[in-house]
Amino acid sequence: MRPSGGAPIPGTTTGAPAPDLDTDLDLDVDLDRCTIADLQQAMTRGHLSSERLTLALLERIERLNPLLRAVTTVNPDAPALSRRSDALRRDGRARGPLEGIPVLLKDNVGTADRQPTTAGSAALLGARPDADAFLVRRLRAAGAVVLGKANMTEWADFRSEHSVAGWSATGGQSRNPYVLDRSPSGSSSGSAVAVAAGLAVAAIGTETDGSVVLPASVTATVGFKPTRGLVSRGGIVPLSSRQDTAGPLARTVADAALVLWAIHGPDPADPVTARAAGGLPAGPGAVLDPGALRGRRVGVRRPAGLDPWTERVFEDAVERIRGLGAVLVEDVDLPDTDEEAERHLEPALLTEFKHDVGAYLAATPGSHPKDLAGVIAYNVRHADTELALFGQDVLERAERTGGDLRDPVYRRHREAAVRLARRSLDGTLARHRLDVLVTPTAGPAPLLAGTTGDGPFAAVTRDAAVAGNPHVTVPAGYAGGVLPLGVSFVGARGGDALVLGCAYAFEQAGPPRTPPGRLPTLP
Repeated sequence: MRPSGGAPIPGTTTGAPAPDLDTDLDLDVDLDRCTIADLQQAMTRGHLSSERLTLALLERIERLNPLLRAVTTVNPDAPALSRRSDALRRDGRARGPLEGIPVLLKDNVGTADRQPTTAGSAALLGARPDADAFLVRRLRAAGAVVLGKANMTEWADFRSEHSVAGWSATGGQSRNPYVLDRSPSGSSSGSAVAVAAGLAVAAIGTETDGSVVLPASVTATVGFKPTRGLVSRGGIVPLSSRQDTAGPLARTVADAALVLWAIHGPDPADPVTARAAGGLPAGPGAVLDPGALRGRRVGVRRPAGLDPWTERVFEDAVERIRGLGAVLVEDVDLPDTDEEAERHLEPALLTEFKHDVGAYLAATPGSHPKDLAGVIAYNVRHADTELALFGQDVLERAERTGGDLRDPVYRRHREAAVRLARRSLDGTLARHRLDVLVTPTAGPAPLLAGTTGDGPFAAVTRDAAVAGNPHVTVPAGYAGGVLPLGVSFVGARGGDALVLGCAYAFEQAGPPRTPPGRLPTLP
C-alpha cells in the first residue's frame, strides 16, 4: 500500500466493498489473533520485521477499510518508522516493550506529523498541532510505530442528541466487523473496529462517558478506561477537562496492559497526572496473574431489563468468576441517582466543552475555526456534508453557555455530579467491602440506525467516568453465537492494577476470542 500523505484512505467516505477480503500478505503470524508477545518473539527471532508487519497491516487497511471505515488516515511515515525500528533492534537498541508494534490513534489524539487531527470534523482538516500529544511521545519512546488515525463519532459524540454512533464527516460510517449493519458504538468506534478486525495490533481511544468500554464490548475487544490522571490529556482534542481520559483498546488484557504501561505517567503540562504518579507497579508482569481473582470480594451487579442473551452470558461469566476462587457478593446495585445526576452533569459538560474546545482551537496552529462559534458556522456553511445525517443541537447549547469554569453555578453542577457519582460507586464498593464490581458492559450491538442500547448499563459507565474510577471490559461471549458481549470490572480510584489483574484472570479462564466474520446482516 502506498500511503497518501495523510490523506483519507480510499473507501472511508465511499463504502464500496473491496474484493478478496480474506487475502493477507504472506506472514508467519495471524493478524486476527496475534498478540504483542507473539510479534515480539517473531521479530526477536528474525522471523518477522516491523516493516513487513506494518506493510501487511497497511495492505489490510487498504482492502478492508472500504467496508469497515475504521481508519481515516494512514501515516505516510509509518514504513520509514518501521524500518528505523528494525535497525534499532538489529543494533541491540530496542527502545521498549512496543518496539516495532503498529498502533492506531483515535483521530482526536494530536500528532505533529503529516496526519491531520480532526476529531472527525472536516472543520479541523487544516489544523496542524505543533507537538505530539504527550501519550504519543510516550508511545514513540516505547518503540511503537504510529500507523494512522482511527475514525470516531464526530466531536466525541457531543454534537447532537440524535448522532449516529461511529459516523464522522472525515471518516464516514464505521461498521461493526461482526455484523456489518450493526453499530460499532461510540465514540472510539474506529479504534475498536480496527483492533477487532486485525487492522492494527492495538489502538488508543478516549472516554468521557463510555467511549472506550462500549465500543470494546460490542466488538469483542478489551477496552480500559484508567483512573483519571493516570494518562495525560495533553494534546488531545477535549470534550471535558473534568472527565476525559485516554486508554488502550486491544484483543487481550495483556496487550492492553502493555500499551497502558507505555502511555501512563506524569505530564508537567497536565497537573492532574501528578496525583496519579506511582499508580502502577514497575511492569505489567506483576499484575497479569491467572490467580488474581482468588479470595477477592467481587460485587455482582445485575441491571434490570437485560435481554435474554446478555443475561445468559453474564451468568456464565459469574460462574467463571466463582470458579476462580472469588468471594461473590450477590445482588449489589447502585443507588438510583440517574435523574439527579443528569440534571447536574449536562450543564457541567456543556460549559466545559465550550471552554475546553475553545482553548484548544485558539492554541492550535493551522487553518481552522478558532472557537466553538466558528465550528458551528462552518457546519452551517457545509451542511450538505457535516449536517447531512443529524444536526448540531448539542454544540449550539454549549455555545449558549458562558464557558466560564469559575462561574459558581457551573462549579455547583460539577461538584454535585462528582459527589453523586462517588457516593454511588465508591459508596457501594465501601459498603460491601468490595475489591471490584462486575456487571455486563452493554447489550448486543443494535442496528446502525438504532439506539445505543445502554439504558440498563449507563449508571456504572457514567459513575466510573464522572468519579474517575478505572473500568475495563473483557469479551465474555456472544449473543446468538455472533454479536459480542462484554463484562466490566470496575474498581476504586487508583486500583487500576487490581482491576486489570481481575480482568486478566477472567480472560485466561475462558474460551479464546472468535475473530469477526463480517456478516452483512443477521438472519
